[in-house]
Amino acid sequence: MATVSPAAAATAVPAGERGATRIADRVVAKIAARAAREALRAESPRARTDAHATVTVHRRDDRQHFGEARVRIAVELGYPSDIGAQCRVVRRRVTERVTELANMTVPEVAVEVERLHSPLLDRTDRGRVR
Repeated sequence: MATVSPAAAATAVPAGERGATRIADRVVAKIAARAAREALRAESPRARTDAHATVTVHRRDDRQHFGEARVRIAVELGYPSDIGAQCRVVRRRVTERVTELANMTVPEVAVEVERLHSPLLDRTDRGRVR
């Protein structure tokens, strides 16, 4: 039985026929959601924040990248705060992390503010607003 060195085996099959690595949409969604939470915690460490993501991944034919990810993130933010600035920070962080960890281009990150939390609007037992 003849043994073939790994280098010889790699050159025996052309690059286009070796297969490809595919990253599941749910993995990209988890990366994006975690990146959004990291961004919000860095922006305001004491604020209650949450984020979840839905991701649509568009595949591309070139082998240098694993495709294109268009990300939609839903976040909960503290209020009062600069909502626009927080959304910009989330967009930037999600783009960086998905590009870095999944080797995907991210042409679009849509941030939806799902809920605002305010300590001033904490309801009492009688249904009144303090």
